[in-house]
Amino acid sequence: MNVFLFGAGYSARAFAKAIDGQADFIGGTTRDGAKFSDLKKEGITPFLFHGTHASQEIVDVLAGVTHLVISTSPGQSGDPVLAQFGETIRHAMRQLQWIGYLSTVGVYGNHGGAWVDENTPCHPVSARSVERVDAEQGWQQLADERGVPLAILRLAGIYGPGRNAFVNLASGTARRLNKTGQVFNRIHVDDIAGALVFLSMRKEAGIFNITDDEPAAPQDVVAYAAELMGVEPPEEADFETAPLTPMARSFYGENKRVSNKRIKALGFSFRYPDYGTAFSTMWRDGTWK
Repeated sequence: MNVFLFGAGYSARAFAKAIDGQADFIGGTTRDGAKFSDLKKEGITPFLFHGTHASQEIVDVLAGVTHLVISTSPGQSGDPVLAQFGETIRHAMRQLQWIGYLSTVGVYGNHGGAWVDENTPCHPVSARSVERVDAEQGWQQLADERGVPLAILRLAGIYGPGRNAFVNLASGTARRLNKTGQVFNRIHVDDIAGALVFLSMRKEAGIFNITDDEPAAPQDVVAYAAELMGVEPPEEADFETAPLTPMARSFYGENKRVSNKRIKALGFSFRYPDYGTAFSTMWRDGTWK
């Protein structure tokens, strides 16, 4: 099993850690050469992603890759991996057995708090979610051309060590915005890693929502973290009048409850099925930092 990660960021690195004992090789890209040392310490052979052209170094290593994971974000000009390495994947990756693409539940758009699943049509609201739908379609077309299984993982709001309400409370940046009826699903990074291991080892194809079981109001999550820490939570602020960046405000334009039944039907179990389980574990074990 030879794994290559386009975009060796937060989620992909958690996957690399989880798959380390089962993979003969793990390579990954970064746009920042200063991150090479950290990636090497985590067992990932680093490669520089130029953003303008396909480096021969990456093309050469892709020839022996069996499992490909894409964790890069598309932009207005499309998916950069498809643009730079699409032809290599089509014609020069003879060992390729499976592709995993990390997408977002944002592709579903706004459903007024109603439940959605993988059969729900995509009606993206934000420009970044429109770009994700286009990227999903591009990767599906490539996978169909190659005859290789593609798993599209639609991720909820990601949290885990270093990225959570505890960190925000400790730094004084936590906010409790109240928008009536608003809920979000979340997902611990370890469950993203676990889902990738599960799907890649089985070479599963299809679309899978990788989310927790408990869509909840964001202000409640902050309050629970504050309770565990033994500190006072910040006062609730009204969403309509709160000073927010356009991007932060856009997240609240999508209100839905996302089902994860499809991957569970295959036999996958989430380590952290709800934020309460995750937060109490992180606080107890000190794994929130």
